[in-house]
Amino acid sequence: MAYMHVIIWLFLTQFLVLSSKIGAKVPALIVFGDSSVDAGNNNQIPTIARSNFEPYGRDFPGGKPTGRFSNGKIPTDFISEAFGLKPTIPAYLDPAYNISDFATGVTFASAGSGYDNETSDVLSVIALWKELEYYKEYQTRLKAYLGEAKANEIIGESLYIMGLGTNDFLENYYAFPDRRQSQFTVPKYEDFLIGIAGNFIKELYGLGARKMSLGGLPPMGCLPLERATNLMGGNECSDRYNSVALEFNDKLNKLTIEMSKELPGIKLVFSNPYNILLHIIKKPSLYGIARFIRIKISCNSNYT
Repeated sequence: MAYMHVIIWLFLTQFLVLSSKIGAKVPALIVFGDSSVDAGNNNQIPTIARSNFEPYGRDFPGGKPTGRFSNGKIPTDFISEAFGLKPTIPAYLDPAYNISDFATGVTFASAGSGYDNETSDVLSVIALWKELEYYKEYQTRLKAYLGEAKANEIIGESLYIMGLGTNDFLENYYAFPDRRQSQFTVPKYEDFLIGIAGNFIKELYGLGARKMSLGGLPPMGCLPLERATNLMGGNECSDRYNSVALEFNDKLNKLTIEMSKELPGIKLVFSNPYNILLHIIKKPSLYGIARFIRIKISCNSNYT
C-alpha cells in the first residue's frame, strides 16, 4: 500500500507542476489509456483483464473493488481532487454514472490496452481508437446536456491525460514474437507507436482539445512480472526492457516538441515517470518503503 501511495504522490506532483504550465482553469479531466487510469470500464466488457475482486479496492471509500487496478484510488482520482473537481473520476461505461457526472471528468481507459490495435486484441479490451469513439459520443452527449457553447468551453479548457504504452511492449511485442516482432525491429516498432500517438493527439486537437499531457513509460523492466521471471538476473529489473522504455520516452518527448510547433494554441507536455520511479524502486528506504513490500509486490499481476 505504501508503494502505491508513493506512486500516486509522484503523479500528483507532476500534474500540479503541469497545472502551472497549462493554466489553472481546468473544468474537467478527460482520460485515455490502460489500467493505470482505468476506473472500471473493463467491468463492462467481456475480458479477463478485470480487477473487480478483492483485495482490489480495500482502501477505496466503501472498501469494495471498483475495477481500478489499485488498493484504492488511482492517480487521476487524486489529480481531479487536486484541481478542485471531484474526488474520483468515473468510468465512461459504468452504468452507475451519467453525463452530469462525466461533465467534470471521465475516463475511457481500458486495462490491457495500448497504442497498437493488436495490443488490445490480446485480452479483448477497448482499443485506443474505440476510446476515441467513446469520446466523440461523450461530446455529443455533453452538448445536449449543457448546450453547445458551454460544452465547447469545457472541451477546450479540460485537461486531457494519456497514459499507455507499456502493454504494447510487454503484453504484445515481446509476448508474441511471431506477430509484431516478425514485422518490426524494436526501434521500428517504437516509431510505429509514435506515429499512432501523434495521430491521436491530432485527432483530439481537431475535436477541440488544447491542454494535453502525454505520459511516458515507467521502468517497465522493474514491473513485478518482469522481475519475477528474470531468473538469470536474480529477480532484479530487466535492463533490456528498461532500455526500451528510455528510448521510447525520448521519442515521446520529441513528439511533444514537434506537435507543439505544428498545432497552434496547443499546450502539450510530456510527463515522464521513469527516473523517479526507478529511484523509488532502487532506494525504497528513502521513501519509507520497507524491503518486504518490494518482495510482496513481486507476486502480484502485471496489467498496466
